[in-house]
Amino acid sequence: MVLWVFGYGSLIWNPGFDFDEKLIGYIKDYKRVFDLGCIDHRGTPEHPARTCTLEDSAGAICWGAAYCVRGGPEKEKLAMEYLEGRECEYDSKTLVQFYTETDTTKQSKPILTGVIVFTSTPDKVSNKYYLGPAPMEEMAMQIATATGPCGNNREYLFKLEKAMHDIGHEDEYVIELANEVRKHLDLPKEVKALLKPVVSRVSIKSHSQAHVSTLQRVFAS
Repeated sequence: MVLWVFGYGSLIWNPGFDFDEKLIGYIKDYKRVFDLGCIDHRGTPEHPARTCTLEDSAGAICWGAAYCVRGGPEKEKLAMEYLEGRECEYDSKTLVQFYTETDTTKQSKPILTGVIVFTSTPDKVSNKYYLGPAPMEEMAMQIATATGPCGNNREYLFKLEKAMHDIGHEDEYVIELANEVRKHLDLPKEVKALLKPVVSRVSIKSHSQAHVSTLQRVFAS
């Protein structure tokens, strides 16, 4: 038996477990949203961080990385135990199909089936970690100020933004949220001077703007 796990958040740049193969690709009918609370890594119970989870969205695709663990039941068990501890805010495991080709139409065929992805129930009653959606500015303020034992919330967002850039599949929603967070950062002038802007190849249509523009941003924590 072979274990495959799909990562769409911090697992993209920091899997943290022993794996044998990594593939860049996507899953269908899901989109990435920052609707999940984190109270023990990059936030606290008093000031939870916002981390990404998946939301059902017909026709959408979500790019990320699939990791393969081979070597027998014991190795798979160790990997899953690590992931279940790390992804403790996610109350569900979903089996998905995984695609790698650039053709994202309905005619494309998966190269993997039965890939595990950690998801969360979008219900504040049954899932205590689910925060739900909020206005972009409100989410940005929360992300800009939350911090926990593993670091601050904005670092998580900026690392995700850079990871998507590095794999060649930038996420418009992540870029827009990251730029909104930057508006709330009070960085010293000397620090800002050291930050080299990175020009995105993605044309971003803001939810609050009708025009399409090429966005310039910095990957800063």
